[in-house]
Amino acid sequence: MHNAHALLSTWMKHVGMSATVDAAGNLRGFYPARTAAAPRLVIGSHLDTVPRAGAFDGILGVVLGIALIEELHGRRLRFGIEVIGFSEEEGVRFGFPFIGSRACAGTLDSSLLQRTDANGLTVAEAIRKFDLDPDRLREAEITGEVLGYLEFHIEQGPLLEQLALPLGIVEAIVGQSRFTLVFEGKANHAGTTPMPLRRDALAGAAEWIGRVERVAMAVPELLATVGRIEVLPGAGNVIAGEARASLDVRHRDDGIRSDVVARILRSAETIAARRGLRLRIEKHSEQSAVAMNPALQNALAHSVQFCGFPVHRMVSGAGHDAMILAERMPAAMLFLRCPGGISHHPDETVFPEDVAAAMKVGIAFLEELENGGI
Repeated sequence: MHNAHALLSTWMKHVGMSATVDAAGNLRGFYPARTAAAPRLVIGSHLDTVPRAGAFDGILGVVLGIALIEELHGRRLRFGIEVIGFSEEEGVRFGFPFIGSRACAGTLDSSLLQRTDANGLTVAEAIRKFDLDPDRLREAEITGEVLGYLEFHIEQGPLLEQLALPLGIVEAIVGQSRFTLVFEGKANHAGTTPMPLRRDALAGAAEWIGRVERVAMAVPELLATVGRIEVLPGAGNVIAGEARASLDVRHRDDGIRSDVVARILRSAETIAARRGLRLRIEKHSEQSAVAMNPALQNALAHSVQFCGFPVHRMVSGAGHDAMILAERMPAAMLFLRCPGGISHHPDETVFPEDVAAAMKVGIAFLEELENGGI
């Protein structure tokens, strides 16, 4: 991340921006307005990614922000522009997403600093090891008058490609719930323990995973995923004594999502009780669905139409920093087509012509704001 900051800072300074890193590890570039007391537009996305991921999720939105400043060729607008590369959006290391954008929105709970990673290092310690001061996190909050937040992002799904469209305007971001379920049984010898006497944690978790899929398939638009399972002791000739499984549930309707989560957790309790297993449920996060700002959506729609592209509005099934910034300011997102619908994978890519389209729309959007479009 230090190397990424160094490279991006060089690009920011080259186009006339200042570049700093706040206490949450967010890289922040600022391009001043014509007057010192002007409001600002925030453009951003995240710099972190998931294991074995691609090169465009998050980072494309940061680079596009810098490129838009470059296209101004030194021209000052009635508003300043802040481009932010958020430090931690995915939640991979500490099991909690959006640390960077929460700090900017002023919604970062101080208790989060005591969360630990797989090596037992707390968030606060990680911040210090990055040569930053966690006691100064409040200074990361965005203050002053803000026109809004704009995020460019790959769709991470197949819909735009199926419709043969380069761009999509996000109307809302689905809500999501994240848990870890721990099934605890009894580890024992695989060759000497009769089947009826086993308390196999992995078998219980596997039955539950099948149930998760069946429930999700029966509810329109619902997405439920068990993406990680850890088994102890993890030997081929030993009955599993413990199985830890993740759970990720998403839907645009918070009521539907909450109802399905309750059903899924009850089914885990039922399965565990029938198999003689203990069950622990660890709740990591609960994020409500978030609507994007109608005025900014319309400004994006005008810009897309002005540039000669079809206007398509859609819902994001993935979480984004925009849903956190929306708690603090008007927010909007523009999706770029994702070839093959592939993301969180090394084959993740974009079409160069779609990036060019997003640049054209971004420039038109800046002009819309300059002319008082919102």
